Amino acid sequence: MVRKAVQGMTEGCRLCPRECGADRAQGKTGYCRMPMEPHVARAALHEWEEPCLSGTRGSGAVFFSGCTLRCVFCQNHRIAEGAAGWKVSVGRLAEIFLELQDQGAHNINLVTAGHVLPSVVQALERAKRQRLSIPVVYNTGGYEKADTLKRLEGLVDIWLPDCKYRSSRLAERYSHAPDYPTRAEEALKEMVRQAGTAVFDTEGIMQKGVIVRHLVLPGCTGDSKDVLEFLWDGWGDRIWVSILSQYTPLPHAAAYPELNRRITPEEYEEVTGYARFLGMTQVYVQEGDCADGRFIPAFDGRGVVRASTENLQDPLIFS
Repeated sequence: MVRKAVQGMTEGCRLCPRECGADRAQGKTGYCRMPMEPHVARAALHEWEEPCLSGTRGSGAVFFSGCTLRCVFCQNHRIAEGAAGWKVSVGRLAEIFLELQDQGAHNINLVTAGHVLPSVVQALERAKRQRLSIPVVYNTGGYEKADTLKRLEGLVDIWLPDCKYRSSRLAERYSHAPDYPTRAEEALKEMVRQAGTAVFDTEGIMQKGVIVRHLVLPGCTGDSKDVLEFLWDGWGDRIWVSILSQYTPLPHAAAYPELNRRITPEEYEEVTGYARFLGMTQVYVQEGDCADGRFIPAFDGRGVVRASTENLQDPLIFS
């Protein structure tokens, strides 16, 4: 069973490329700062994904607390650091998926779930045995182990990874992960293998496929172009690419003065122009002013708590 294969990876955790070895089954935490049980900070319809995911009704986004990257510029830094969230059981997590489907979500959007994969796999299997029928999206920073992702085959329909860097130097400086380019490449190969050719319904909503996101950082247009060239040379039109202009400087990145500004229109045009030069056609771009804090959702536990709390194990935690 898929569930048993994944559970065995939590005894001396090796789920992510950090391979920190934390005994999370005994409540110990590693780099992700989380125990084995999932903590969810928000579960609600989300309108700010790519159009083929958000559609007209929203994507059913489930934001998990903790992260294996914790990039210095992260907009979701409060939950990435494990500073907010409710601990939920596998049963409650499956219910959350079904409740989002009942609200009209086009898909279930698992945001940063890799470090709690054993519980997520069990919850998906349970929900699908009941009546979950909408696509499942795996939304990740891209720092994943390909072997771990294999445990999701048959459970995930759409892969939504970042490809943040091709430069190991930038990956080390901003994400403390010099092996990020290698790991992201291995993970993306596995995602494309599982997803195959993209499929859309009659409303233009993706049912299966891969969308790779890239956030343009201030002063890093050269690396952004390297990312686009890597994606085009490797997969061409087999994948979709989303080039993001929404970088927003936040106080917790003050130690990195080069990041203390938004990208300029010229920088964004340089990167999107390079995509056109390469011949890319399956590309999403952002128009207008997207570098705005209002696009960061409130991690207030919405959608996590029910009137019946038999499956809710802990109150909201803030550190």
